[in-house]
Amino acid sequence: MVNLETKKPSRQINYRDKILLTGSCFTEHIGDSLEGLKFSVLQNPNGILFDPDSVCRSLDSYIANKKYSETDFSQINDVWHSWEHHSRFSNVDVKEAVRIVNVSQQKAHGFLKEAKWLIISLGSSFSYRLTETAQPVANCHRAPAQWFNKHLIGIDEIISVFENCLQKLFAFNPGLNIIFTVSPVRHIRDGVVDNNRSKARLIEAVHHLTGKYDKTHYFPAYELVIDVLRDYRFYDADLVHPNYMATEFVLEKFEDSFIDDESKQIIKEITPIVIARKHKAFQPKTKGHQQFLQAHFEKAKSVQKKYPFLDLEEEINYFNL
Repeated sequence: MVNLETKKPSRQINYRDKILLTGSCFTEHIGDSLEGLKFSVLQNPNGILFDPDSVCRSLDSYIANKKYSETDFSQINDVWHSWEHHSRFSNVDVKEAVRIVNVSQQKAHGFLKEAKWLIISLGSSFSYRLTETAQPVANCHRAPAQWFNKHLIGIDEIISVFENCLQKLFAFNPGLNIIFTVSPVRHIRDGVVDNNRSKARLIEAVHHLTGKYDKTHYFPAYELVIDVLRDYRFYDADLVHPNYMATEFVLEKFEDSFIDDESKQIIKEITPIVIARKHKAFQPKTKGHQQFLQAHFEKAKSVQKKYPFLDLEEEINYFNL
């Protein structure tokens, strides 16, 4: 196995920090892991986004606390969609779709203002624009292909949109630190050659940015899967998405590089509680299960008291007899 050393920044993530994550589906692997360990996390307020332009436009909208209206939505097959959001925000009722999006916007605006970390996972250099208006599109919502023009964003273009976005981010929240990563998910629908061209542009642009801005960092998720694991047995059956073993390997490297020592110790104390919370009892009324609940209730209360900045309310309520 190839050895790949990941750089540790001078400032690392602590449990007291708020963490906003945005970008590709791989973002949610990292976010779900951090959230499961009780870090303060907000994931993908626009839903999954793949290309740099979509990511930057979404971040700009959080900074500006943009309010969406019905005119920002288009109806396709009886469902109202926003071209700037994932289909999880779509709805058959346009007023409800607008409401859901604006609730997410408001939450993202406030969270980003207080966040110490922004994790950006980029999936592709390909972007889409509406043929008729040239409006950028973050999600095509299964609309007919002829509605869109496909564009492979250049390295200079990626750098330009991100530099403009970073300046706004640091002005909005001077205490923000940013971690860039490139998703190891392979966009085979673009073809093997174009997938590699796409990933290469992202990697080159991100290294330019992390070399220029002090509070930006690079985490090599792509290289860890492609060059360290480099075996199809670490992919799911579709040979596109990294499987559980690969994802866990990447997350271990992320924890080692970006989580501080205090928080690593807390993780050791929290993990048994989190695992116990997921336990499904076949006979919940037995004395043994009641003792199990009581023991973990006391443990969760103790950890909560020791670390008052944690939120273990869900676990405490679950274990409470």
